[in-house]
Amino acid sequence: MSNIVLHKHDIPASLDLGPVVAVDTETMGLKIHRDELCVVQLSAGDGTAHIIQLDRSTYHAPNLKNLLTDRSILKIFHYARFDIAVLMHYLEVYTAPVYCTKIASKLTRTSTDLHGLKELCRTLLGIELTKEQQVSDWGAPELSPAQLNYAANDVLHLHALKEKLDALLERENRMHLAQACYSFLPSRAELDLLMFDDPDIFSH
Repeated sequence: MSNIVLHKHDIPASLDLGPVVAVDTETMGLKIHRDELCVVQLSAGDGTAHIIQLDRSTYHAPNLKNLLTDRSILKIFHYARFDIAVLMHYLEVYTAPVYCTKIASKLTRTSTDLHGLKELCRTLLGIELTKEQQVSDWGAPELSPAQLNYAANDVLHLHALKEKLDALLERENRMHLAQACYSFLPSRAELDLLMFDDPDIFSH
């Protein structure tokens, strides 16, 4: 049974989530420069999800920013490229070090093109997630119970997925490639914010 803790604007300075923290974001849409960051979710992998409803007028969240930039804490994301860019744009932080379950999946599960969080949870953990609230109004003054549950599920399973994917990376001798990709992600996010994603500077 999971536990959900809602925080307004920031996490408490005393909150210790350990050396590995799952992180996700909720925005008003997928255009980073237009669609504001509304919510950040965190989990230590202990069955508790901390949901931070940010103050969009200031984005004042010093404790959250300290966690994201703390080099002693590994941050697990699913599709880190987007989340890191959003956090960079709105919170003005360079999130590192990071781990991305989508990249790990693409490097190991090469027999499929299904690498979404819902598919990974179903295939690797036997857990069925619902994505009904994905396009809901995350800028609402009060989040609904359904939104809170959705947001929580986006971080509650990332530690377990990392464990499964790390075993696959080791088995396929691709851990070094994954680590190189993770290290590059903050720079990739910065390139995206500077509009070097279209056309991609790595394309022909």
